[in-house]
Order: sequence, then C-alpha cells, then structure tokens
Amino acid sequence: MPVQVGRELLPPGTPIDLSNCDREPIHIPGSVQPRGALLVLREPELHVLQASASAAALLGRLLDDLLDAPLADALGAGPAAEVARFASTFGDVRDRNPLELSLQVGGRSVGVDAILHRVRLDPDGPRAGSMLVVELEAAFGPRPFSFPNTYQAVRGAVAELNRATALQELYDLTAHSVKALTGFDRVMIYRYDADYNGEVVAEAREPELEPFLGLHYPASDIPRQARELYEKNWIRLIDDVGYVPSPISPTLNPLTGRPLDLTYSTLRSVSPIHVEYLRNMGVQASMSISLLRGDKLWGLIACHHYAGPHAPPYGVRAAAEFLGSTLSLRLGDRAEDEELHRALAARSTMAALTRATLDEDVSLTQALLAGPTLLDLVPADGLVVALEGEVTRVGKVPAPDVVERVVAWACDTGQDVVASEQLSAVAGLEVPEDVASGVLAVPLPEGQTVLWFRDEVTRSVDWGGNPHDKVTAQVEEEVIRLSPRKSFARWREVVRGRCEPWSAEQLQLAAQVRTTVVEALWARSRRAVRAAETLQRALLPGTLPDPAGWSIGARYSPSAGGRVGGDWYDAFELRDGRLALVLGDVAGHGLAAAGTMAQLRNALRAVLVESGDPAAALGRLDTLVEWLLPDALATAAVVVVDPRDGRGSAAAAGHPAPIVLAPDCAPAQLELAAGPPLGVGLGAPAAVALELPPGACLCLYSDGMVERRSESLDVGLARLQRNLASSDIDEVFLRTRDPESEDDATLLILKREPHLPG
Repeated sequence: MPVQVGRELLPPGTPIDLSNCDREPIHIPGSVQPRGALLVLREPELHVLQASASAAALLGRLLDDLLDAPLADALGAGPAAEVARFASTFGDVRDRNPLELSLQVGGRSVGVDAILHRVRLDPDGPRAGSMLVVELEAAFGPRPFSFPNTYQAVRGAVAELNRATALQELYDLTAHSVKALTGFDRVMIYRYDADYNGEVVAEAREPELEPFLGLHYPASDIPRQARELYEKNWIRLIDDVGYVPSPISPTLNPLTGRPLDLTYSTLRSVSPIHVEYLRNMGVQASMSISLLRGDKLWGLIACHHYAGPHAPPYGVRAAAEFLGSTLSLRLGDRAEDEELHRALAARSTMAALTRATLDEDVSLTQALLAGPTLLDLVPADGLVVALEGEVTRVGKVPAPDVVERVVAWACDTGQDVVASEQLSAVAGLEVPEDVASGVLAVPLPEGQTVLWFRDEVTRSVDWGGNPHDKVTAQVEEEVIRLSPRKSFARWREVVRGRCEPWSAEQLQLAAQVRTTVVEALWARSRRAVRAAETLQRALLPGTLPDPAGWSIGARYSPSAGGRVGGDWYDAFELRDGRLALVLGDVAGHGLAAAGTMAQLRNALRAVLVESGDPAAALGRLDTLVEWLLPDALATAAVVVVDPRDGRGSAAAAGHPAPIVLAPDCAPAQLELAAGPPLGVGLGAPAAVALELPPGACLCLYSDGMVERRSESLDVGLARLQRNLASSDIDEVFLRTRDPESEDDATLLILKREPHLPG
C-alpha cells in the first residue's frame, strides 16, 4: 500500500506523465541507480532479503545466490563482520556513514563505500524488529577521500560563511564553495516562495554556460511529495541521467509484503518525469542538497553537470551536505534576528499607539494618527480611519463611494482582518487600479473600520521557460502522453494590478490594532453593557484552529440577566505546531471583570507563545496577578496538545480539571491537583501528561456550566460527562448549562477524528 502524501498516491507501476506525477509514489520506485548495489538484510541474522540486480555485477555473484544467503556469502567473512560491528554500535548508523570495505571479487580487491540505514518494521504488523539496508558504491579516484582535505575545504568555507554579513553574500559563498568541492558545472541556490515557486538567488557556473541567476520556476517542477522527501533525506545524486534502473528483487519485501521504502536510500531511483525534465535542460548529472528552516524545506542547492556523468564520492557529498546545513543554520539565525528586530519595532509602535488611545481628551482617530501612526505600524500609500462618527483620510485613498463598497465587502466576509492584493479581481468593488490595488481592512463594530490602501507595484518575473505552458503533448504508441516542457529559455512575465503582498506579520499587527481599538471603544463608550459586549467579542477568538484530523468548538453565554462576566476561552497554534487551549474565569460581572479578563487573556497568550508549557505559563500569570492585579480573583486551565500524535500536558490554577472522553472508556477528569486560584503566589502548578487517541475528546469548561443551586457540583459534572457523548457541541451546551444561572458559562471541546477503516 503506498503511503499517502497530501493526495492519495498512485499504485506502484502506474504509467506516469505530467497529468499524474504529483501522485507518483517516488519513495517506492522498486529500483536503484546502477552506480552501486543495494542489499536488504534481516536483523539480527543479517541474511539477504532483497538485492538490486546491480549487486550481482558488483559482487561477482548470481542474484539468486545472493537472496536468502548470509551476508558473509555475499561480501566475504571479513567485510560481513565489519558491517555487523558497524551496525551494532550505539546510535544511528546514518550518522556514521560511510563504512569503507575491501571486497574480493574475481581474485582482485575492490574498494567500496558501504552506506547503511535501518528500516524499522511496523510494531503492529506481522513482524517486529528492523531491517538493515546496505548500499555499496565502488570507490574511485584517491581513496579514501582525504578527511584532512575535506575538513580544510569545509573549514575554510564555513569560516567565510560565518564572516558574511549580507544575505546575498551567504548565497554566493555557498554556491562557489559547493562548486569547488564537488566539481559540478553549475551550482545554484534555489529559494522557494510561500507557494513553492522557486527562484535562483545565487549561481556559480562555468563561463560558457548561460546564466540562470534570477530565473523563477513553477512549483509544479518539484511536486509536493518530492519536497517532503527533501525534508527527510537531505541529499540526492543522479550521476548519469541516462542510467537504466536496476530493479530490486524480489519486488515485494518478504517481511512486509510491500515495496521497499527508499526514502533514506542514497541510490534511490528517481522519477522518470524528473529524468526527462533534466534531459530537456541538457543536464547529464545532478545533485540536490536540502536547505531547511527548522524542519521545513526553504530551498535547495541544485548542482548540474553537462559534460557527461559525474559522481562525487560519498565523502565529498557529505562535505557538501555539511555546507548546506551550515547555510541553513545561518539563514535560520538571520531570519530569527530580522523577525526579532521587526517584532521589537512593531511592539514599540503598538505600545505607543495603545498608550495614545488611553487619553480620552483626544479623539480615538487623533490618538492613532499622532506621533507613531498606523502607517508606521503597517506601511501603505493611504489610510482611512472611521471611528466614533469621524472619518479621516490620509495619503492616497479611493473616493468615498468606493471606500464604502470596500468596507461593505470586508464586513460581509465575517473576518476580523481582511486582505487583498488585487482589488480589481473582487467582483462588484470596481476599484480603479491607478487609485489602489490592495487593501488591508479591519472591520469594527457598528460599521467602524480601519483601512490601509496600497498602490500597484508592477513586477517583472523572469521564468525558466513559459510557466503557463509547462507541458508538451507527445504521441507514444498511439497514446497521448504529457511530458515536461522542452524550452527553459528566459521568459519574462509582467505582473500588474497587484500591490506589494501583505505579510503574515502585518496581518497579525492589524489584528492587534483591532483588539486595541475595540478596547478603546469600550473604554470610551457611555453604554457600559454594549461596551462590555464589544470587548467580549473582540477578545474571544473570531476563528479557531482547524488542524487536519481534529476539530475545535467553543460556546459562551452570559448570565441569565445578560451581564457579561469574566469567562474567556482561547485556542491557537504555537510556533512548533502544537495546539494551546485555554479556559479561564474572572470573578464578577460587568466592565471590571471583562477588563481583568482581557489583561489575563493577553498575558497568558503571550507567555504561552514564549514557553509552550502550561504549568510554566500559569506560574508566570500567577506572579502577574499577585503584583499587578491584587484585587482580582481568577482561575484558569491550560492544555497543550501535539496534533501529530495526540500527546500533551495540562495544568490548572484553581479551575475545574478538564474532562477526557476516550473510545471505550468512561469520561473522567484529569487527575490535576486542586490548587489555589491565580495571584496566591505559589508559582507554577503541577502538570499532568495526557494522550488523546483517535476518537477521543477533551473538554474544558467554566463552573457556570456545571453549578446549579438545587444540586451538588458532582451532579453537574456527571451531567456534563454524560452529554459529552453527543457529537453536537450545541446540544452538549444546552443540555448541561442551567438557563437560569446567575453566572456566565463557557465550553471548549477538542476532538480527534477516529481512524477510518480501510
């Protein structure tokens, strides 16, 4: 069964062309490149389970004689013993590659590099344990590739990278260092944009070659499943694009009954579409090295050779991979430094704007446009601020009737922040391109709004071939087949009608502006109830995360008298991909409780983003309440869950423990110690680990959900636990909550979808 990557992959052996190559199971090609040989060994006996056809030629034995034979029969007793010792050493064998062996083949000594990795068998499958994959590459040239020479080459390049101060200098140094080290005719640094279109940002090449620097390539040139392999196996070599694949025998692995997963193989045979793509470019050999930021693919070091086959030895490839890792680290450090600098500057501007809004002697519009302004926070060509019945226009903005249409469109989306880079493409707006091409809109209560407008930015994009003509139809044996484009000549596209893109940071800043403005509107409002409701809507999440395989639902209701209280909930994704869920309760009702809730919600969100630890975050919040809000009485529960495996941790400060409902298990509260509320000064509470298997749900709630005057708390808890079996959160809320309660009530439920059969 092929593993799914994004879309469902095709069964092995399906004919591949550009109509289906994004579903090709490239990790199980069933063959290897013939520059070396592959052996799959059963552990711990080290008997040969599978072998590539090329193994017979390299080892001087018949393929049938290799299969099911001890490794000593294939390599000889001495080399087999060396492999056994190497594989039994503590740690990951991939980190210690290669193992240098000397084989006796046909009466002569043959030097090879053995490259090993281990494949773990499914513990729930018919066989447990592991298999050892041994790939043999014949040594050539000076052997071993001198470690001092490799070290000197890499050390010099790393030193230069460490001295580099400009981003382009980092790119250029890496490209020239990898070319000098590997001997490829062309080495490019290839950077992805947000949509995985690529751009050549640096290049080292032989002088007679046409330059590729600055060319762009569409995302379809490297399909999604190929990018995901690059995130796991950081280097890939094709020494000869004209190679004939060497099949692996038997086709199905005897222990798994499936084709062998070659994700971590150095000899893995590549997609025929990719080989055709390289041939169309005139490339005879290629090598790619992944550039990662964290564990996500940022770009590639792409190496091309045109004069013929080219196979740098493993030591050279490892050195080049090390340079790629070094560049990845430097790029990550630089990106984090730039993000921190931007964040500090934005935080300073945001703090100044927030302070200005507290001065009720000036209008809210004046507060946002005097001193540091909204245009200092988010650069734009024009700004419209419509607050408290006052409309102010700054810079270049559309006519009032056009602005009204834009505001109506933004409000109709139902989103807190709305952005467009191409207003001319939005039906019904009729915004002239020479007036404004893009908008960042913050719809606010009662028709109020903040709008940033940007002018058109005309851009020229140079593509490697026409990106809109990516395929060629060929007739092969009376069948029409779609193959890669044959022309990679520079093709210039002029992009018009678009503004400079709104960055993710700018969208977040606009959301912060919205929260600040809503809070200021609340503070200035003479109608206390409406102001409190406005604040409540602004601070509770407008949208909840929607991770694959999970669902999050929340419900809030004020007390029976309609008074807004201090309940709040929150759910958001942390920087490492984990989900944070929060439910808190501030004692009291009205503006005071809502104001305290706002401070606690924002503070807890900030420390959770920083630490990612529920107990540590509540400890920090406890200190804040103790020193800055000594009169507040508040409780909170925090859960952090990794959506990849359902594992996480939970902590609470004076709040009811969350309830977990797992398949085939009775619902139960987490065994959290009943600690004091926030502000007592006891620091971080104890945390407990949790695991949500498929089909499980986690419920956080406020005491207003389970308390009723006429019954004990245990009865209310039991009612909530029974009702959690319902798949409808509204039904759970209505069946559990007392409609006559004098306390507000909040419910937050996280569900993991069950595994579907088949």
